Amino acid sequence: MVRVGVHVSIAGSIAKSVERAETAGCNTFQIFSRNPRGWAFRDLDPGEAALFRENVERSGLFPPVDHMPYLPNLATGKAEFYEKSITTLAAELGRCGILGIPYLVTHLGHHLGEGIEIGRKRVIAAVNQALAEIDNDVILLLENTAGEKNGVGSTFEDIAAVLEGIDARERVGVCFDTCHAFGAGYELRTEEGIEDAVNRFDETLCEKSCMLIHLNDSKGELGSGLDRHEHIGLGNIGEEGFRHILSLPFFRSRPLICETPVDERRDDAGNIRVVRELAGE
Repeated sequence: MVRVGVHVSIAGSIAKSVERAETAGCNTFQIFSRNPRGWAFRDLDPGEAALFRENVERSGLFPPVDHMPYLPNLATGKAEFYEKSITTLAAELGRCGILGIPYLVTHLGHHLGEGIEIGRKRVIAAVNQALAEIDNDVILLLENTAGEKNGVGSTFEDIAAVLEGIDARERVGVCFDTCHAFGAGYELRTEEGIEDAVNRFDETLCEKSCMLIHLNDSKGELGSGLDRHEHIGLGNIGEEGFRHILSLPFFRSRPLICETPVDERRDDAGNIRVVRELAGE
């Protein structure tokens, strides 16, 4: 059985996210450990953190995944913004340790026109500093981006160049986002295109570095540079594309997290149901 889930809310209490994930039919799930739209956050309540861990243990949902908030930019040249971004990354690594969450997903950020090499160097320095500050077993997952202007991490080669500079290499892996890969020009609609993308990933990054899949359809066209997620099968990758994707061990053997819309067409449980159907379950 494929391990599939969605991003769920922590409203009311971080411990309530587990029940929400169960209700949606998840057997893995993703959260923000705090408000993703601001810099300020409160420390985790020890009782709440313990209840979260108990709920995860009881539910059998695994792995729980944390995603970095929206504001940090690990590639920026704006000094104050950069330092706040590193502080946030270190804090999230620490929060994951307290919550028993094994994976933290981060975008690599935007270089704001200063060039991809400068942006990569900043990302490397930021990751190395945060990992040096927080000593735990949490794995930081670098997520591929959609090819948007000034983005760092849109190609496998770009991510590989960042990984080469990481000191604690065993503490860093990759999260593969299907919508982002499609936006960046990787063909995921056909059997041949998908196999080529997986082979290119393996040659550039090594298949075992991928520890999580963000399974999202795309509102944008192939190579459009757009990061706009769509319901599974209803976007430009389409049902046939996801049927091929979900037939390959590269995808179906890893935790799958859908970051798909919730609207009148389909809810979270509906997307999980479609993933299972397309996976032949």
